[in-house]
Amino acid sequence: MDHHLHIFIAVAEKKNFTRAAEELHLTQSAVSIHIKTLEEKFEIKLFERTNKFVRLTKAGEILYFHAKNIINQYAHVQRLIDDLKLIPSGPLHIGSGYTFGEYHLPKIISRFTEKHTMVTPHITIKNSQDIVNHVINHEIELGIVEDHIDFTELESFTLSKDELVVIVSSKHPLAQQKEVEFEQLHNEQWILRKPGSGTRNTVDKVFNDFQFSPKSVMEFGTSQIIKESVEAGLGISIISKSAIQKEIILNTITPIKLKNYPIEREFICITHSTILKTRTAELFLQFLHDQN
Repeated sequence: MDHHLHIFIAVAEKKNFTRAAEELHLTQSAVSIHIKTLEEKFEIKLFERTNKFVRLTKAGEILYFHAKNIINQYAHVQRLIDDLKLIPSGPLHIGSGYTFGEYHLPKIISRFTEKHTMVTPHITIKNSQDIVNHVINHEIELGIVEDHIDFTELESFTLSKDELVVIVSSKHPLAQQKEVEFEQLHNEQWILRKPGSGTRNTVDKVFNDFQFSPKSVMEFGTSQIIKESVEAGLGISIISKSAIQKEIILNTITPIKLKNYPIEREFICITHSTILKTRTAELFLQFLHDQN
């Protein structure tokens, strides 16, 4: 049954029998037979098929949603059984928000895999809200996000604190100041992360505290393009200080503090509270605890 589901998921995601067959290293006719077997089992069509498109029926959409969960559960059971071996090994599925994932996680993973050489990390870097959803849906074993999360399905603990600062080009007139009043920034062009990111949530809180709505905002998906835009003089931003260490050394970006208003947040590790954790996940969680 699980083999049928793997093939069904591939066709649903590729929206094409030929491309699914190529990915699975099967013939197109073999893929068609597996889909036909599923349709006969459920006594309903799972795909609408024409010369122009392949798309899920309503029944197909229901099966796709649950098939993904079933396959994830199969994989999780396999990892739990593998954990009975004496040496920790196998995949470790980790998710992280961009700031922690890009500027902190690589060093942590490096230290962890030095101790546990048979573990293979699989890392997903997305917005914090996406990481929360992946943990809830059992698609990753643990996540590191940039906000406190209030979900009954999740357990969490604080990994570390993070300082955010206003950043300007080193050629900007404000670059000569170590701190500024927020009112000095009212007429600036703001360059911000897209909604859904932990950094954007923190910035929105700052704006709300100052009852400020920027006149002009450019939104980007990663800190890297924001830094490059600030360097180019396109505007200013608020970003984690840990993300601009190289730029500070190169003197291309200048960090500035807000007067009497420290901008701080916490990096939070989250796991699902109702699912057994694999041995590799337990080891990594203990490793994270030991870092504090």
